[in-house]
Amino acid sequence: MAEARAVDLYYDPYDFEIDANPYPVWRRLRDDAPLYHNRKHGFYALSRYDDVAAALVDWETFRSGRGTVADVIFSGAQIPPGIILWEDPPIHDAHRKLLAKVFSPRRMLGIESQVRDFCARALDPLIGATEFDVIADFGALMPMRTIGYLLGIPEADQAAIRDNTDEVLTLENADAARQFDAGTFERSIEVFTEYIDWRAEHPSDDLMTELLNAEVEEPDGTRRRLTRTEVLTYTSTVAGAGNETTTRLIGFMAQSLAEHPDQRAQIVADPTLIPRAVEETLRFEAPSPVQARYVARDVRFHDQLVPEGSVVLILNGSANRDERRFAEPDRFDIHREASHLSFGYGLHFCLGAALARLEGRIALEELLRRWPEWDIDYSGAARAHTASVRGWSRLPMIVRPA
Repeated sequence: MAEARAVDLYYDPYDFEIDANPYPVWRRLRDDAPLYHNRKHGFYALSRYDDVAAALVDWETFRSGRGTVADVIFSGAQIPPGIILWEDPPIHDAHRKLLAKVFSPRRMLGIESQVRDFCARALDPLIGATEFDVIADFGALMPMRTIGYLLGIPEADQAAIRDNTDEVLTLENADAARQFDAGTFERSIEVFTEYIDWRAEHPSDDLMTELLNAEVEEPDGTRRRLTRTEVLTYTSTVAGAGNETTTRLIGFMAQSLAEHPDQRAQIVADPTLIPRAVEETLRFEAPSPVQARYVARDVRFHDQLVPEGSVVLILNGSANRDERRFAEPDRFDIHREASHLSFGYGLHFCLGAALARLEGRIALEELLRRWPEWDIDYSGAARAHTASVRGWSRLPMIVRPA
């Protein structure tokens, strides 16, 4: 049996130096080792667009039920029920149908004015400043506020929930990757206990109330109410899933448009280009560029075997820069008309994609309305380090007012 070809090449999602700019390594993976095997951590990696798309669709081979983050699969931690990101059919389908109501067009329309109002409250006090941190002063706040509107969590409590999510995901070093256990999940959901108790007694038009009253259809056709653990886990999943990634999207938009001032000027002149700028940023700098899967049966790529029981990293961030799919993939171009895999593909396509796009559009509209020109002070910038999410934790912007 052929194995993944050994090459003079090393890729490691826990290597912070590689993570700062993975694109040269990913290009070499695509060219020289489209099925790559990392012996240190024991995973395989797929990097080409066609392979990544195929793996994302083939849920019967590439399973999510043991986690979709490498840290979680490696740890062997028991996954609690209700984390839809880490489920396989048939239970995934039942839970997805339930949660799809959260991101309905009605709800998206209902929160847009609230999101824009928050932007004004966050950004207007910064008018007159010559520099501010687009992450700390805005990007890290906006997504949690938005999720808070959906969940019905008071603004005063949202920062603590965001910080809890950061603590769970952030890696201090590569060894921290295997430290997930049942207690990690328990700590991530217990912060919502009081909110669920309150909503049980004081129903409202929000997600928590809807979950408390929801019924899920079992594979045998019977219906039941969600358990308390499921309600807590659903709430925690929604609160955390879009928080980190949308924060990183806002940072990458600020960076990309600072580095391409000509395209930023085009957007200022024609704001209808903003949705395209959001999409190109998602392609160019995927906030969640690495998806992990457990291999449920032997599978072959490039005439090489990936045996059952393996862990595969599906590099959608690399696929988005595959020259086999995109013309000049390393060029940022807001006029590009091309699909990307930053929200996944197939049955695990991101439920919150419409929400992330709404937040990205509003964030860019409100930033450009106040500051049509900016630069980045990289001397004060810092990156966040996780095994699955890339982006800035600090990003000072030097701004020039309208």
